[in-house]
Formats: sequence, C-alpha cells, structure tokens
Amino acid sequence: MIQWERKHTNSNEKVASGSNPLSKLTNISSNHVLELQNVEGDSMGLSKGEFMLENTPALPSWMKQQNLHKDDESLDSRKPQNQSAKVNSGDSDLPKVLVVDDHAASRMTAVALLGMEGYEIIEADSGSKAVDLVSEQQPDLVLLDVMMPGMDGFEVCQILKQNELTRLIPVIFITALNDRRSRIRGIEVGADDFLTKPFDRVELAARVKSLVSQKRLNEDLDHAEKVLFSVARAIESRDPNTGDHCERLVKLGQAFGEYLCLSRNQIRDLMWGGYLHDIGKVGIPDAVLLKKGKLTEEEWEIMRQHVSIGEKICQPLRSMRGVIPIIRHHHERWDGSGYPDGLKGNDIPYIAQVFQIIDIYDALTSERPYKRSFTPEEALNIMLEETNTGWRNPELVQQFVDFIKTKVS
Repeated sequence: MIQWERKHTNSNEKVASGSNPLSKLTNISSNHVLELQNVEGDSMGLSKGEFMLENTPALPSWMKQQNLHKDDESLDSRKPQNQSAKVNSGDSDLPKVLVVDDHAASRMTAVALLGMEGYEIIEADSGSKAVDLVSEQQPDLVLLDVMMPGMDGFEVCQILKQNELTRLIPVIFITALNDRRSRIRGIEVGADDFLTKPFDRVELAARVKSLVSQKRLNEDLDHAEKVLFSVARAIESRDPNTGDHCERLVKLGQAFGEYLCLSRNQIRDLMWGGYLHDIGKVGIPDAVLLKKGKLTEEEWEIMRQHVSIGEKICQPLRSMRGVIPIIRHHHERWDGSGYPDGLKGNDIPYIAQVFQIIDIYDALTSERPYKRSFTPEEALNIMLEETNTGWRNPELVQQFVDFIKTKVS
C-alpha cells in the first residue's frame, strides 16, 4: 500500500516528466512536499488497493514528487500535465471538478485520484468558498463533503440547485458508509449521487465520468431549448399587434392548469406552449403574416402551414414531446371543422384543447387592429356561443368560465 507522507518545505520543484500516469499529480497540496512510499498503511482514508501498480514490484524514482508552493489564502485549480489523460482524450476542454472538503487530507486524496484521471481540479475548504467558486469557474461537477463548519454541504447543494445558472451542475455527496440520514437529506436538496469514504478509485472515476457526460448532454439540450424560445420571441416581435401575448399565455396556462389539477409535466407543457405554439410562423412570408387586410384563400392555406412547420422545428427535441400536440392541434375544432387534421371531439389531444381555450380568451381580451379588446364577461359569452355552434369542448369551456369568474372575483 502506498501512503502519503508530508514533509514541510518551501521549495518549488516539479516532478520529472515520464509516461506513467502518476506524473500528473503535480500541484496538489499546500506548502508541503508529498512523497510516495511503498509502505503498508492507510492514513489518508484510501481504500485497500488504491494506487497499487500492476506488475510493478518496486517504486521507481520517478514516482517521488514534490508539489509547487501555493498561497494559503486561496486554493487554485490544477490541470494535469499529461494532456493525453483518460478523460476526454484529445479534447482541450478538460472536465473541471470542484472538490469541497474542510479536511485537507481527504481533499488531497480526491484531488490525487481525479488528477490521475485527467480532470482539471479546483479546491475549496468551506461551503461559502465553494458557492463563490462555482459561480466564477462553472465546474462540470462538484464533489461535496457533507459535514463542514459554517455552511454545510446540504446548504451548498440547495443553493446550487435552486440557481438557474448552476442547477445542471451534478453534485456528489461524500458521506460515511452507513449515514442513511445524510443520504436522505441529500436527496431532498437535489444531490445527484453519493460516495462513501474511503474512496474506491474505480468507483469514483466511473461516477464522475458518467455525471460529467450527463451534465454536458443536459446543457446541450438546455441550450437548444433556449434557442427555440428565443426564436419564438423573435417571431412574436415581428407582429407588434400581439403585445405580450406569449407571456400572458404562460401565466394563464399555469394558473388554469393548476385549477384543473393537471400534472407538473402537463402544466410545464402548457407554459412552454405559450411561447412555442406559433413558432412555425417563422416560415410564413411577411406579406401573409403581417397583412392588415383579409387573407385570400391561397394566403390562408399558407398561414395554416405554420402548425406543421412548428411541429417539424420542435420534433427533434425529446423534451418537446408534450408541447408538439399543442403546436400542431391548437386550431382544431370540437366538431372537426378545424385544421390541420380535422380532428373531432376527444380525438383532439386534451392538452391542445386546454391551450386552445386560453389562447382564444387572451386574443379576445386583447386589442388588435381589427377589433377592440373585450371585457372578460364579453369574451366568455363569445366563447360560449362558439361552443354552442360545436367549436369547443362544452365541459372544458364551462370549467374555464368558472375559473375566470373565480379569478376575477
């Protein structure tokens, strides 16, 4: 078993280059020289088998190393010297891991193990420093000790998960082997995974690699969604007459969805539908989209295509599966006279029926070049008349009427 032995020094020496992965372990402690020795013992909390070298009977001289002097006031990030590291080989954008632990020995153990895997390492010895470093450095993962003085790991995790800018960063809690209470509390504040001391190098590497990959995929998805919402807002801005139509639909969709006791995902789909229902209008020519007079039959045919265009835009994203029925079917009618598919009755997806009602209500209560804004009571009467002609779901419209009366009163 290899044990870390500390010897105080003020020297700034670098380890000689070599092909062995342990040559990456430079710059990993503060005002100390670290020396690897082939001795029995486990003073750093390493699990049995850690740092054992296969087919290596003795430690050659190049395995001894000394770290660089480092300012005690801050814990700097470390980059592995060997760029052909195990993680993201050939990728200059090395994954960045923040190790948070108030115990230097435990922190150095994690730094050493992750350094061998090719990660860029940042260190923090307190919860408050960790929060600041996450904001500044935007790491790909946080390895977080639970018990720390002042701000503990639970509070740190909760802060990160509630912040829109840091919520996608995975957090791995370091806990004791049988600390069930900490694990439950960690789940409650949003922890992504748990590791126990002493660290197992293989397990640590596997879990970190998996969560870093997942985080980057989530970021790609998040970016794609933000692009779609930006496009939707740009489309809305093309028509100055609609005002804040999308924002109103988002708020109304959330409120009506909660009134109907819809699921969390359905309410989210209603809210996203508020922004994305007309995203297909990006493919409609301005001559048709912005025409002030009455559209010809040919122009109406072009305008109707916006629902299928919007569906094609959002279809590649799995997170948009619940929104696509809204995009495609929010112009269907209960009697089958709508478009694009002429669906009738409950063949129209329920979420599209709900959205259609709030969309119509907002249009009626908003001023447009071709109409004045109606009062809530006038708008509801118009919707009830359309329901009597067979255009709307009678039961759902009545629920909406009751909802608006409750909301207004």
